[in-house]
Amino acid sequence: EKLKHYDNIRYTPSRDRQWHLYTVKENNIRRNFLRTLLRQSVSSEGLASYQVSDHELSRSFTSRSISRSLVSAMEELELNAHNSAIKSEHAHMYLCILQKQQIDDLLPYHKKANISDGNEEAAVVKILDDLAREIHASVGLKMHRLAVCEWEVKLCISSEGDANGAWRVVVTNVTGHACIVHIYREAEGTVKGSLVYDSTPRPCPLHGLPVNVPYRTLGSLDRKRLQARKSNTVYCYDFPLAFETALNISWDKHPEIERPAGDRKPTIQVTELMFADPRGTWGTPLVPVQRPPSLNDVGMVAWIVEMSTPEFPSGRTIFVVANDVTFRNGSFGPREDAFFKAVTDVACSKKLPLIYLAANSGARIGVAEEVKSCFKVGWSDEKNPERGFQYVYLTPEDYARIGTSVIAHELKLPHETRWVIDTIVGKEDGLGVENLTGSGAIASAYSRAYHETFTLTYVTGRTVGIGAYLARLGMRCIQRLDQPIILTGFSALNKLLGREVYSSHMQLGGPKIMATNGVVHLTVSDDLEGISAILNWLSFVPARSGGPLPILRPLDPPDRPVEYLPDTSCDPHAAISGAVEHPSGGRWLGGIFDRDSFVETLEGWARTVVTGRAKLGGIPVGVVAVETSTVMQIIPADPGQLDSHERVVPQAGQVWFPDSATKTAQAVMDFNREGLPLFILANWRGFSGGQRDLFEGILQAGSAIVENLRTYNQPVFVYLPMTGELRGGAWVVVDGKINPDRIEMYAETTAKGNVLEPEGLIEIKFRAQELLQSMGRLDSELVDLRAKLEEAARQMQTRETVSDLQNRISSREKKLLPLYTQIATKFAELHDTSLRMASKGVIERVVDWKNSRSFFYGRLRRRVVEDSLINTLREAAGDHLDYKSAKETVKRWFLESEFGGGKEESWSDDEAFFKWKLEEPRNLEEKLQVLRVHKLSLQLSASGNSAMDLRALPQALAAFLQQVDPSIRSELIDEMRTVLH
Repeated sequence: EKLKHYDNIRYTPSRDRQWHLYTVKENNIRRNFLRTLLRQSVSSEGLASYQVSDHELSRSFTSRSISRSLVSAMEELELNAHNSAIKSEHAHMYLCILQKQQIDDLLPYHKKANISDGNEEAAVVKILDDLAREIHASVGLKMHRLAVCEWEVKLCISSEGDANGAWRVVVTNVTGHACIVHIYREAEGTVKGSLVYDSTPRPCPLHGLPVNVPYRTLGSLDRKRLQARKSNTVYCYDFPLAFETALNISWDKHPEIERPAGDRKPTIQVTELMFADPRGTWGTPLVPVQRPPSLNDVGMVAWIVEMSTPEFPSGRTIFVVANDVTFRNGSFGPREDAFFKAVTDVACSKKLPLIYLAANSGARIGVAEEVKSCFKVGWSDEKNPERGFQYVYLTPEDYARIGTSVIAHELKLPHETRWVIDTIVGKEDGLGVENLTGSGAIASAYSRAYHETFTLTYVTGRTVGIGAYLARLGMRCIQRLDQPIILTGFSALNKLLGREVYSSHMQLGGPKIMATNGVVHLTVSDDLEGISAILNWLSFVPARSGGPLPILRPLDPPDRPVEYLPDTSCDPHAAISGAVEHPSGGRWLGGIFDRDSFVETLEGWARTVVTGRAKLGGIPVGVVAVETSTVMQIIPADPGQLDSHERVVPQAGQVWFPDSATKTAQAVMDFNREGLPLFILANWRGFSGGQRDLFEGILQAGSAIVENLRTYNQPVFVYLPMTGELRGGAWVVVDGKINPDRIEMYAETTAKGNVLEPEGLIEIKFRAQELLQSMGRLDSELVDLRAKLEEAARQMQTRETVSDLQNRISSREKKLLPLYTQIATKFAELHDTSLRMASKGVIERVVDWKNSRSFFYGRLRRRVVEDSLINTLREAAGDHLDYKSAKETVKRWFLESEFGGGKEESWSDDEAFFKWKLEEPRNLEEKLQVLRVHKLSLQLSASGNSAMDLRALPQALAAFLQQVDPSIRSELIDEMRTVLH
């Protein structure tokens, strides 16, 4: 009955005759409907006699029964996956459980229902919702792959309370990871004997409809989801649900943090943005709107997403903009460009993060269809078309109808008049170069956004042309493993090359290329992992650009010692995040930063440098470290060049190569834009300076490191780790004097530093002749032999005697030379020690490895609080106060307080500083108010230098007061009257 409006229904039974498969065609879309009656052999009470796993016990009896049946149905779909007559594009499953269920059957074996009187129905709704989501978590991905878009379960609950009766659970499989669950009861309809879906008091789509109502045909949303799935991506309007799912996962990782208002789920509110004018174009503002999905008339959609996260329980706001791959293949036309730029401009003005979900086909291409359907050809010989043509034209009738679409001139012939087409303009906007100029505009806007706020691109679908440039211009990029980032399609390149060279887009821009050349920071396997990576990245970023860092209470104690101890070289990953004691297992040995907090980015590119984000005592930081072992750089072969072949180039550890130096510079720039303090575990022996390295830009990359550190606006800690060394040009580009206001340098006890390595130094400063002189001074046997030689020469003894003494001296020197070379090397090494660095003032102090975590946490906490106060002071004082002067002002204020006591040494007392900051907020605010008054006074004084400006001052003040919030305007006017009188 529910399929009665379909014709040509094809029936296929399952192998075990438990499932019944019906296949229908709807608008060239093949739909499958699977039906079964579920007979349960035992109840949950019988489990005690069976040996079941802990995982099985964690699920309810009903959940396991439904899951097994669904898996059986999916096996049938897989068997028919290659049968073109049955293979589904949109499947629906229905299960009817025959046996009545007790409420306890819906709960895990070890749990019993504890429901208060009068709340049984609401409790069952929650239990069924949790049960459906639990089932979906185990089978949802496979369902999505097999195009199972919806499944429904009917069950009867036996109870003495108000939950007694028939229930229906309807689950819409949106992304495989995310689903929408609706719970209904079967209730009597208005027609006697009829049953309807009842979701009172919750409004659900099927509420009030008969339970035997025919299945609805696919709506616009269903068709677009299907179209997006064929493009191997998620429909753009389903991403807000993916954000909610990822947010739940994020909260589950932080059980120690209380969720907002004690809700079971974190809050997330998504508001769509659209043009204020339906015909919106360049310059049209955006307005928030609440409307059903898939009603967009532009190939891009955007949302304001307000969500409570573990870092910001009270809420944070981000902007999300996405291509609609179902709208003209997600191509960029003028309206799409204008929309993208408008969203970017709003995000920049509010200093809020901007997330771009990329799935597009580049700039739109098109032709004037109205001209295409009616143009005619002016042949050279009307009777012999093969002789060629001279022009294309329109008849006078067609020209009168579509003349605005062309630029043409009139050609009068003896028997007719023709309008010869000189240029086709087209009625529709977005056919050619106007799309390219729009692409230039959004490229500029997104590049600016990187410098003004936080930008992140997630490549969820194929990204082409301007889409690929946007992925790079936003700098931070996450790529799904099965989606390419390309400039041109492989087939177009094959035509250009004149032969079949490339076989897929993945050859051109898959992760094997983009994740190894610095374009892609992270790769993910699916969209939920991608959205989770976005939220994880945001957990390191302030709520707004320039705001305070998101600091969580650390689970890893800040005063924990660093237990990982390098042997001969320092493993960067172990130094950052710790390591297991033995490869086969054992206890965890902690590193410098919080356990499990390090997220490495740009991992596949330039692997001699390790970059990423971590937390130290709950404070987010950027990290740059050095790989000490040799890595292999793989340079892929280009199929477009016949003589090309894959090359494997070894790259030594502790050396900056052109790619790793560029990676370092880019990472430092990213961290600075994100407002993160920076830790550099400096362990470089120098730069690689060969001919190819210089040709590939090693000097430019090293200079970029210097420039990015010079302009760094957050605290920077350079630490030479245990067994580490920093020499030559590598020291120069991270030296503290590059940015003395921000950079602090430290070294571990065993760390080394100098211009050259000891072996190189003795080649210049301890040459062979000087080694021989040292031998002659220190070796008693040589001293004795030389004395005898002088005595023999003085007594003019025989030549044989003198020659014998000389040979004995030479033999002794040759024997001692290796030993004295070692002595010279040791002598040179004694110039490299961290104690010498400290005594020369090139580092702040020597920091023991074991205590480095607690030390740097203390310094980081002090610098973060100190810089926050300095920034507040500079904001109050205006542009004339630089960082150094502001810091001196803060220091003076502190020393003048009772906590400073006028003693210079108290400035280094962190606890005294924190108490002063905490306990004297009123005094600080008064001092800041004085600075604000001085700032405005200077601004007005500058205006007072001109008589014309003074005349304009009253009108300017009146205009200013009109812009002030009315709630404080009258108070401000009264205060101004008081001052003037």
